[in-house]
Amino acid sequence: MPTQDQEKSGEGFKAIIIAGPTACGKSALAMDVAEHFGGTVINADSQQVYKELCVLSARPSVEDEKRVPHRLFGTMEGHQICSAGHWVDMAVVEVQNALKQGRLPILVGGTGMYLQSLTEGLSPIPAIPAHVRTQSTARHKELGAEAFHEELGCLDSLTAERLPIGDTQRLLRAWEVTIFTGRTFSSWQDEPRIKPLPDVQFSTIAITPPREELYAAIDARFERMVQGGGLDEVKALKKLDLSSDLPLMKALGVPQLLAYLADEISLEEAIQKSQKLSRNYAKRQLTWVRNQIEGSYRLDAQYSKRFSDKIFSFIHEFLLTGAT
Repeated sequence: MPTQDQEKSGEGFKAIIIAGPTACGKSALAMDVAEHFGGTVINADSQQVYKELCVLSARPSVEDEKRVPHRLFGTMEGHQICSAGHWVDMAVVEVQNALKQGRLPILVGGTGMYLQSLTEGLSPIPAIPAHVRTQSTARHKELGAEAFHEELGCLDSLTAERLPIGDTQRLLRAWEVTIFTGRTFSSWQDEPRIKPLPDVQFSTIAITPPREELYAAIDARFERMVQGGGLDEVKALKKLDLSSDLPLMKALGVPQLLAYLADEISLEEAIQKSQKLSRNYAKRQLTWVRNQIEGSYRLDAQYSKRFSDKIFSFIHEFLLTGAT
């Protein structure tokens, strides 16, 4: 069911997206919006979906989850891969559940592919059977990264040219789709996209702080993470003996702290490398937000409560009129 503001407007179903780089204050804003408008916070971050990664992914605390409903946080096992398609399937269910409960869906995260796939849709690629996915992983291991990339180039030159050798997850996906369907992955991507929630109107709040301010927040937060249980989290991950190719094991800070635990680098070096990689990741996220999001509310600062009144006014107007 629509929220009260939606019922008044007669404009149907609406949802809010809060996008921005890591450490910009998205989660704090999502909490404030959820409390003010009676919302459900739905995760759109590819690292926060994993149950084993709480501290290093900056997942909401237990206390936060008691204050307002949270969904899709820590719902997947570390050995699983959360593709954009799989996340969209889960997110659609949670958005629909929130609307049925008369709550405002609030999608928050920095994984642009997730958000874009939800709002714009995905190409109609058939589901790939598990045995084909197993086959692709085995083939990658057998050939090695470089030869696998070359093989994909023979199957689908356009995709191979676009994807670097180190982008294992997307290379595997392209190989699987091409082998199973008999069509290149790139040709499938040219197909018209199908919106998974055509009756829902989205409005996006984009947080784009100045880089120096953001980078300082990133560096300080990672140090707090390490001191606040992040290192213990990686010790527990090490005991699971998961493949280093899994997304969970490539999460920001995990490979670097694993290297420290293996006595390959010092803790100080692990922290510095993690901070640098986090800053680089945030730079890419900022570029995506600035280039991909139009017609939304943009906050060119780290979020704090002093901005909440203006943001709440924007959301209220959107719920009443649909204006973005």
